[in-house]
Amino acid sequence: MRIDLALWYLRLAKSRSAAQAMAETGYLRLNGRRIDRAHRAVAVGDILVLPLAGGVRAIRLLGLPTRRGPASEAQALYRVLDAPADLPIAAPDTEAPS
Repeated sequence: MRIDLALWYLRLAKSRSAAQAMAETGYLRLNGRRIDRAHRAVAVGDILVLPLAGGVRAIRLLGLPTRRGPASEAQALYRVLDAPADLPIAAPDTEAPS
């Protein structure tokens, strides 16, 4: 399956053209290698690192989608490898210095 279709079907991009642009910018990594073409093939077990609005996200593909279905169906096909940090040390400092 093409990486642009996978990004669109998995609801990681709002449109197919946005998924193509994301793939062609060179910021995506597939199994540690930089991607610069939208037709690059992905398979089950591949690890994708991609920039999203909330930051960089690493995911492992658990299955390949066959359509752009509901979000719950899409989220069942990948696992997020880098969970957000809930550590107090990583939280922003909101106190004013004395």
